[in-house]
Amino acid sequence: MANVFGILTALVLALSAFIAYKNKGAYEEKITETGKQKSLLTSSEAKLTTLKVELAALPAQISEVDTNVEKLTGTESSLQKSNVVLKEANDLLDTKIAANKEKLDVVRSKIDKSGNLDDLAAKLRTTTGELEELAQSISKSEAKLANLTAEVSSSENQLVTAKTKFENFSSGQSSATLKTKIRMIYPNWGFVTLASGNNAGVMTNSTLNVTREGKTIAKLLVTAVETSTSSASIVPDSLGSDVTLMVGDRVEAEIKVAPSIPVISKAPVTTAEPVAPIFPEADPTLAPAAESTTPTPEPATTPAAPAAEADPFGN
Repeated sequence: MANVFGILTALVLALSAFIAYKNKGAYEEKITETGKQKSLLTSSEAKLTTLKVELAALPAQISEVDTNVEKLTGTESSLQKSNVVLKEANDLLDTKIAANKEKLDVVRSKIDKSGNLDDLAAKLRTTTGELEELAQSISKSEAKLANLTAEVSSSENQLVTAKTKFENFSSGQSSATLKTKIRMIYPNWGFVTLASGNNAGVMTNSTLNVTREGKTIAKLLVTAVETSTSSASIVPDSLGSDVTLMVGDRVEAEIKVAPSIPVISKAPVTTAEPVAPIFPEADPTLAPAAESTTPTPEPATTPAAPAAEADPFGN
């Protein structure tokens, strides 16, 4: 029994040793496998971390891609519109090219019918030169015409001026545009000198009005005229007793209505004024002086009036 028990024990120990050996091998394999799994786990965790980072960056990348897609879509739409416009422009250009080609064909046909182009160019140059010469001739003619027109206008103006002066001289009237003033007054002799003469249209034997504040205060009868000065006697009874002539008083021509005066037979209107033109050679200062000095005791002084007139002109 002891031997059997010993054998059984040995078998059990051998089996236990064998099982232990097997378990040790399996354990070592498990440890090795566990190491491999841990290595894979570490690698997987690293990959997972990387993927998480990439996953976190994906929304921004997606947004950027979406933005680029929108830009590209807008660019595509703009390019499509540009293509449409360019196509229309190209079609229009093709149409114009076709039309110009037709016109060119017509021009070529006309040139072929007209003859040599060099001959036509020579004729064109000749015609152009003739046209330029004609234009210059026309310009010269227009300049001459302008000069002649200016000369005619000047002559007409001179003729009108001369005619006006002649009419004024014939009618015994000074120029209607006469505007002058009294330069000197000689009350003892009954005459004044004026600041204008022939150059302003003053006529001998014409009647002038002395005005002050728009009213006529006296009348003058022109007795002598020079280029830039003249003398005139004061018409009797034309100067009021309360009015005194002053140096600087305005003097204007008296406008007479010739046709109506002879018809009216009123003596007061015609007695004083017609005397001047009837005797153009006589000195009118003598007659007014005789009338104005009849009450004075020295009528012999009236003949000295011409000397008084010469003195102011000399000054």
